[in-house]
Amino acid sequence: MTAYAIAHLHHVELCADIVEYLERIDATLEPFGGRFIVHGARPEVCEGEWHGDLIAIAFADLAAARGWYGSDAYRRILPLRLGHANGPVILIDGVGEHHKATDILG
Repeated sequence: MTAYAIAHLHHVELCADIVEYLERIDATLEPFGGRFIVHGARPEVCEGEWHGDLIAIAFADLAAARGWYGSDAYRRILPLRLGHANGPVILIDGVGEHHKATDILG
C-alpha cells in the first residue's frame, strides 16, 4: 500500500543550504522509489488558516519510506534543512483504492 512522507514546514529560509538540500534530495529518493506528489504549490485555503509549506513524497510502502528517511544519503543532507526550516515530518500509510470513511470504525 502506498505510504507517504509528509512535511509541514514553517519559516523556510531560502539560503545556500536549502538550495543544496533541494539539489541533492532527488538522488536520495531514487533508490527507494520515492517521488514528490506535492512540493512548492501554494494551497487554496477553504477553511481555517494555513501557514508554511506542505511537501508530500509517495513511496511504494511504509518500509520504503522508512528506508529513505533513515538512509545514510538522506541523513547526510538533513542538517542542511534542519537549520533553516522547522515543522513536523511524518511517515504514514495511505488507504486502498476502495477505502470508505466508515472503514475506520471497524
